[in-house]
Amino acid sequence: MALNYIWIAFFIIAFVIGLVKLIFFGDTAIFKLMVDGLFDSTKSSIMEIALPLIGTMAFWLGIMNIGEKAGAIRFLSRIVGPFFSRLFPEIPRNHPATGQMMMNFSANLLGLDNAATPLGLKAMGSLQELNPQKETASNAQIMFLVLHTSGLTLLPISIIAQRAILGAKDPSDIFIPCIIATYAATLAGMLICAFWQKINLWDRVVIAWFLGLSTFIGLIVWYFTVYLNKEQISEVSKVVSNAMLLFIPVLFIWGALRKKVNVFETFIEGAKGGFETSVKIIPYLVAMLAGISVFRHSGALGFLVDGFKWIFVYLGTDTRFTDALPVAFLKPLTGSGARAMMLESMRTFGPDSFVGRLSCIFNGSADTTFYIVALYFGSVGVKKSRYAITAGLLADLVGVIAAIFVGYLFFG
Repeated sequence: MALNYIWIAFFIIAFVIGLVKLIFFGDTAIFKLMVDGLFDSTKSSIMEIALPLIGTMAFWLGIMNIGEKAGAIRFLSRIVGPFFSRLFPEIPRNHPATGQMMMNFSANLLGLDNAATPLGLKAMGSLQELNPQKETASNAQIMFLVLHTSGLTLLPISIIAQRAILGAKDPSDIFIPCIIATYAATLAGMLICAFWQKINLWDRVVIAWFLGLSTFIGLIVWYFTVYLNKEQISEVSKVVSNAMLLFIPVLFIWGALRKKVNVFETFIEGAKGGFETSVKIIPYLVAMLAGISVFRHSGALGFLVDGFKWIFVYLGTDTRFTDALPVAFLKPLTGSGARAMMLESMRTFGPDSFVGRLSCIFNGSADTTFYIVALYFGSVGVKKSRYAITAGLLADLVGVIAAIFVGYLFFG
């Protein structure tokens, strides 16, 4: 229901603002601007997202099917099972969904966006099989989605690459701030969902995994900071992520060969679901991107940013961060919009400016909550998202606050 009201609000707010601009400010082009944006967004939702996604979905669902037949998913489930059984008590022991979720989280960690989406949709489909109320999101589905939308990423390759293209002196200087901000958002998402679902986080296994993950991330930050220079950080990030993108399919194929699985037929069998899933999510993509487009082109986002700037000016605080807020506001709505706004901020203020760097940290601190809710729940027919959006946005807020703090700490 929350998504329903939010989607309605996008159109009503945009239309009201359009009327005000037309009647009181004589802006005769405002409705044309919104309509053009509407047509562009509906076209891009099919031509630039859904259709390219078919190939990606087909490939990775085929690879996942090979991995399942090779036993890799079950092996991964056994490793993370003790931890996930506490976070996802509804999932039976060694269920394939556990390994599939871990694959999705791993792809996110490495910044492999193209692989993360099909892996995540596969995991959501497995969770839906366990869901007793098919139209209502289960606790496990919400926990998975919120952890996914918090966007924990260790290698923000695309952001570093875009900074390099725009001539940043040290393109990878946002590497550590991004890790800190996104880790804060992920931790907040886990705590919020655990509170809502009454999950005991003081369990020894949960604490051990949490400390282990924190130590792992801390060691990576320490290694990159102490032993690598700026150029090496960028190069290592690029090499590791792309190597892993190829290593996973090769590992699964090798495992399947050892078990004498017909690898090609197994791939084809899994890949067939890619087209079906991609077609199923098209209406949800069109609806969400259309609503976001009219809201954005109406100027509502600009008013929101100006309102925040006025508040902080009134409070007498530093307002430099407010120039980067459009990226933070757009990120839960649209990844492409947030990326475009990040690039615009770097072009306007400079890639090495405080605003340019903070825009990059905002873009790397979370994921597209509304888009992911519509995409993932839509793919399995879930209509009632319960508290998923609220929890996801609260985690995003923590990520934004953390990004502002680390932005001032590193670059302020």
